[in-house]
Amino acid sequence: MSTGEPEAKPARSVSRRSALKCLGGAAAAASVAACSSNAERAKFVESFIRTNFRELSDEDRQGLIKHWEKKYTKRYGKPVTVSATPPQKDVLFGYALDISRCIGCRRCVYACVEENNQSRDPQVHWITVLEMDKDKGVDLHHANAHYDAESVPQPGKFYFPVQCQQCEDPPCVKSCPVGATWQEPDGIVTIDYDWCVGCRCCMSACPYGARHFNWREPSIPADELNTETEYLGNRPRPRGVVEKCTFCIQRTRNGQYPACVEVCPVGARKFGNLLDPESEIRYIIENKRIFVFKKELNTRPKFFYYYG
Repeated sequence: MSTGEPEAKPARSVSRRSALKCLGGAAAAASVAACSSNAERAKFVESFIRTNFRELSDEDRQGLIKHWEKKYTKRYGKPVTVSATPPQKDVLFGYALDISRCIGCRRCVYACVEENNQSRDPQVHWITVLEMDKDKGVDLHHANAHYDAESVPQPGKFYFPVQCQQCEDPPCVKSCPVGATWQEPDGIVTIDYDWCVGCRCCMSACPYGARHFNWREPSIPADELNTETEYLGNRPRPRGVVEKCTFCIQRTRNGQYPACVEVCPVGARKFGNLLDPESEIRYIIENKRIFVFKKELNTRPKFFYYYG
């Protein structure tokens, strides 16, 4: 980490991820026997016995949350809260983005980084803004993700932000071999970072390039850490797991807009409840020219592009 002293680690630890790799070439019993101490054997067995977060009892969830609050508070030297906010009843979140308004300023990118505790070094971005030619339309072959955001918008160009599309039929969920990612009742596709084994199958399955792997230990300066975190959302992630946009679950389940919506200087981003006939998102879908990215794949995104 770039801040503070690193936490002391045992000379040899057994994680669920390393345990699964170990099992690839031998039977579980032999792998357990190979552990050098009773403590390691216990950790190995626990990694398979513990169910993922959505299947834990309320008591076990609270215990796990307290564990991470204590660990993060010690690591960053200031109080950190971890919540497990349940989905609201009769809510299905949807997102809409007005391509005709977006100016490519990338403020959404960096607001997302700050809100969701993404690594600063190496940098991890959950939103990618593509610059495209107006006369070519949405053409990924000629898209430029490295344009100069200090001089936008450029004549003859339009800007096309891409992030998790929160699919109704998410291929990433189907591809996960350990059930570490799933779709919540409010439509948000989440990841249990403690359960992810880092195989990256979900990354291969995602047609939008919306999932990101932590090749190194993520670096978040203590003075930049967002201390209000959600277990399935913006809590700090370890090395070796996949992460992605969660519609700012820590905000939206508490009645706020996602950070990218709130920061957009031109009002190009809209967010709301698809089940509410009076919501702005429903009005847009029913009255605007809607474009669904890679519609032919039939993943049924809940992220819609439109022309104002």
